[in-house]
Amino acid sequence: MHTLFKDSLAGKVALVTGAGSGIGKATAKLFAQAGARVGVLTQSPEEAEATCTELRHAHGEALELVADVSDARQIAKSIQSLQDTWGRLDIVVANAGINGLWAPVDEIGESDWDKVFAVNLKGTFLTVKHSVPLLKMNGGAIVIVSSVNGTRIFSNAGASAYATTKAGQLAFARMMALELAKHRIRVNTVCPGSIETNISASTTQHDLEKAREPVVFPEGHIPLTDGKAGSADQVAELIWFLASGLSTHITGAEVFIDGGESLLQG
Repeated sequence: MHTLFKDSLAGKVALVTGAGSGIGKATAKLFAQAGARVGVLTQSPEEAEATCTELRHAHGEALELVADVSDARQIAKSIQSLQDTWGRLDIVVANAGINGLWAPVDEIGESDWDKVFAVNLKGTFLTVKHSVPLLKMNGGAIVIVSSVNGTRIFSNAGASAYATTKAGQLAFARMMALELAKHRIRVNTVCPGSIETNISASTTQHDLEKAREPVVFPEGHIPLTDGKAGSADQVAELIWFLASGLSTHITGAEVFIDGGESLLQG
């Protein structure tokens, strides 16, 4: 662990949604290494247990929280469990999300659209809504994980539902940054590009060639790394920065972490 992280979040309590894999898991692990007690929230009991086990093996404190972020009752129950365990909340990372169906708009069913909105946008709203009463006690930081899709990139064929939710997260974060500033709660957004995670497991693609002719980009379309996707750990480090004491005057900001990818594809 880099000495920059050591004890940087000591005494803090963090909630990370979608913490069973990818960016969420990497963030939970980094937070624990930095001294935070971490509520590991995921829909899968097996993933929650596995992540918490890793954190504890590294001498971190972790609490398993199993919930569907689109279900208000489940989210409220999870945050209550966190409060009952540690009595406070300082950092919230709203990371849980799915890709859903990528298809031409006339082939996207209402249920397909609603599912993506329920997890990505409603889930972000519910996570923030039910966390705010605890955050108001001492102030804190909220980091919402959006995407370059819908915020800088609009050329990914068939991603209309996903991209719209990601744009919605950005607007929601800006609104929250102003609304919660008086409570000393900072709200920022990270927008990852191509990152090596397993989110593709939640993606269904159908007839994308009908949505748009393929767009061909030059080799090395991620300029900073000659085409290589970023890592979940790199995103976790950015989230740590926005949650740490090094960013106390930053709120309402969105930070793109994509190696310059969106500058070519926007």
